[in-house]
Amino acid sequence: MRFDLKHAATLLCLPRIEPFQNQIHPTEICSKVLGLFALTIFCSAYLLFLVQPMVGKMVLPYLGGTPAVWNTCMVFFQALLLAGYAYVHGSVHWLGVRKQAAVHLIVLLLPLLVLPITIDTQSVPTELDNPIGWLLFRLLLGVGLPFFVISTSAPLLQMWFAETSHRSAKDPYFLYAASNFGSMIALLGYPIFVEPAFALDDQRILWKYGYIALIILAFACAITMWRSRKPVDAESNHPEFTNDAASIPAEPLARWRQIRWVLLAFVPSSLMLGVTTHITTEIAPVPLLWVIPLAIYLFTFVLVFAKKQILPHRIVLMLLVIFIVPTALMTVRNEAQFGLIPLPFHLFTFFLVAMACHGEMAADRPATSHLTKFYLLMSVGGVLGGIANSMVAPIVFRTLAEYPLVMVLACFALATKPKSLSLDRRIGQDFGYAVVFGAVVAVMLIYMRKNNAGPANGFNPITLLVPAALCWACTNRPTRFAFMVASMVTVSLVFYEMKTEQPLHMSRNFYGTKRVVIEADGSVHTFIHGATVHGIQALTDTSAPVPRTYFHPDGPVGDVFELINRRTGPKNVAVIGLGVGSMASPIYAQKTDRYTFYEIDPAVARIAKNPDYFTFLENCPAEIEVVLGDGRLTLANSPDNHFDAIFLDAFSSDAIPTHLLTREAVQLYESKLKDGGLLTFNMSNRYLDLAPLLATLAQDTGFECAKRDDILTPEVKVKTGRFSSRFMVLAQNKNDIRLLQAIGDWKPVNIDGDHPVWTDKYTNVFRLLNWGN
Repeated sequence: MRFDLKHAATLLCLPRIEPFQNQIHPTEICSKVLGLFALTIFCSAYLLFLVQPMVGKMVLPYLGGTPAVWNTCMVFFQALLLAGYAYVHGSVHWLGVRKQAAVHLIVLLLPLLVLPITIDTQSVPTELDNPIGWLLFRLLLGVGLPFFVISTSAPLLQMWFAETSHRSAKDPYFLYAASNFGSMIALLGYPIFVEPAFALDDQRILWKYGYIALIILAFACAITMWRSRKPVDAESNHPEFTNDAASIPAEPLARWRQIRWVLLAFVPSSLMLGVTTHITTEIAPVPLLWVIPLAIYLFTFVLVFAKKQILPHRIVLMLLVIFIVPTALMTVRNEAQFGLIPLPFHLFTFFLVAMACHGEMAADRPATSHLTKFYLLMSVGGVLGGIANSMVAPIVFRTLAEYPLVMVLACFALATKPKSLSLDRRIGQDFGYAVVFGAVVAVMLIYMRKNNAGPANGFNPITLLVPAALCWACTNRPTRFAFMVASMVTVSLVFYEMKTEQPLHMSRNFYGTKRVVIEADGSVHTFIHGATVHGIQALTDTSAPVPRTYFHPDGPVGDVFELINRRTGPKNVAVIGLGVGSMASPIYAQKTDRYTFYEIDPAVARIAKNPDYFTFLENCPAEIEVVLGDGRLTLANSPDNHFDAIFLDAFSSDAIPTHLLTREAVQLYESKLKDGGLLTFNMSNRYLDLAPLLATLAQDTGFECAKRDDILTPEVKVKTGRFSSRFMVLAQNKNDIRLLQAIGDWKPVNIDGDHPVWTDKYTNVFRLLNWGN
């Protein structure tokens, strides 16, 4: 039996689409065509965005779990998406849609040579402040080819669909909604369903089988397209074809119109990374939050490219001008003390900005003949936004200033006219109003600070609502509104950098923003990483510095060191997480001891070693070594049975990196401890209760476990510089737990209920959100 395309279509149960004839109405074409293409696009998008958190999980442990890892991965994926769209645009215009399909089917087979996905994480750089190049290169080698090939699916399958005789073929843009819906389902489904159910190795294998299924679907789409014939006069013969996008003439694309598309794509992409960094470092450092802005970003595409508009564009713009002003103001002020209250404002404002920008793009989409170029320019804007936040901003800004500044750029982008970049002709007048407005706001802020009017954190209602009201009064003039917001944000950025504490040091790198400040009275140096205080030293006790914050002698750390120092002979102590070196204080360290600090951030090591800032390391009587690199990976290189105690004090913002709390990690720590050694964990956290997790790990690995909750009054905090904290100790025998109970208020931890044990393959943070205190 001879095998041909017709027979293949029959075997695959594909609809046979005859050439368009007068006796066949387009509505009679089998609905399986649309279903096939929608399913293929959905599956490709699902695989595309399933691999992103999966790859992020592979590389996060090697770079400390910082949000910058996720942002760098996002830039990489956006760059490959651009490469995929460029390939589609070039190949379709060079070969034509039908010939290009044959070539692409061969390209689809190439990733089978490198699957399942594997990321080479050998030789992690430890001396670099920004290991972005290393990470991008490893991602390119490990996932580059499969991701590139799948990234071509959305525009390419839409072009294939446009070549069919289906009645919707003239306007295939609605299929982009199906693509982004699949992306969103994959992204949200990963932490909820996929990661808890499958080990990382199993995920890699299942993804490979999913890719094979995608190849089969793509072949089916190509065969369907080849067997169909486009109706030349469908629109003229059938007046029911009245969709606006379908009737767009294939006019030449003006240069400024294309630049406007890039700008409108740039803003949401940059703002997505900006809001991710802001909320995970300044508000709530919960790893699960990393995927929410990306899910919102994708959801806006689903809404704006849907055939029926659920949320009208004018309503979006009305809400945007209301929310963007106070949200932009909040970004430059201390929000951490308000807990999760600011979080919905930031996420909702980002949703509105993305809806507005993507809605403008959808309304200005070109004819189908320019489809690939439209998506290519959209991808260019996305990549530029990612590069601006992940690579340029850490060099240009010492704070997260890019986040509010992109909100300002959003106002200007939305003020431009469709199909051009022109603003209101009265731009000079609008600029003059903004200058005067900025001067008024500056005078008001200076007056209120000078007269101590309102709280020190700047959340006085007058300083928030008065500038906002003046901006809202200009909403009928978009250009003036944009200038007013720009003036307000600029003044606020400058003003709120002039805090009561004097900055001795400000820097920013891959691992976040760092500041060393001195109180107004010159009595205390404080090290702040993001929004979290990581060390304090009073200048009055430089010769014998007293550890403060979580490490005060009257707190849990003091109890543990009292137990350790009761033992005779020199002690070897390992500390994962350097901070300012508080635990190297002479109050704890003795001359015969040896302390090894493991720190992933070279900038933190430089700050701790600088005696102009802190003197814990300089005045430590013990022998000190600072080892750069991820704590778990570098600790593995130390001798077995070597340490009397290991302290886990590593934090990514306010959350301990998950890879330091797995069964394999605890087994590694145990192998490095001497007989009778102690494991001490700083479990202080504002949002996650990690005690059940660590207690379960202790039981699973044969340790005894106890915890101390050191809850303090505000008066004690101010007087001593000591912070409320929670520490947990894992001991190899019960006697050490009893001794700790005799020293301080330590309580054994009992396992209540069924709690999962984290392993290197299963570390589902989402489960933690359901745990009570």
